[in-house]
Amino acid sequence: MAVETANDRAIFVGVDDFGVAATYSGGTINGIFDNDFVEVDAGGGVGFALQQPRFVCRTADVSTAAEGDAITINSVAYTMRIVQDDGTGMTTLVLEKQSWRTLGSKSATGSLLF
Repeated sequence: MAVETANDRAIFVGVDDFGVAATYSGGTINGIFDNDFVEVDAGGGVGFALQQPRFVCRTADVSTAAEGDAITINSVAYTMRIVQDDGTGMTTLVLEKQSWRTLGSKSATGSLLF
């Protein structure tokens, strides 16, 4: 059970500090965006690094989010690959940058892109 209130979580992801605004499902939501490099072990003893964009936001703001949904952060389009509700009122979206529109992915309005 979460100790924070919905208002506390809104302050946590607010744009006044570390949060950024994102466009999702025709509206604006706030969250904390990270685009860290992570090492991937492909075998053979030599790893390589990939960026792994993530967006942490209030679960209430993305309660209908699903894999394949589109979200735009800092004018960059991403596709949601994993939606992780942590059970405390916060959700982490694991994202993939859309360099080209992926066949069958959803737009920010929920319609399929072809």
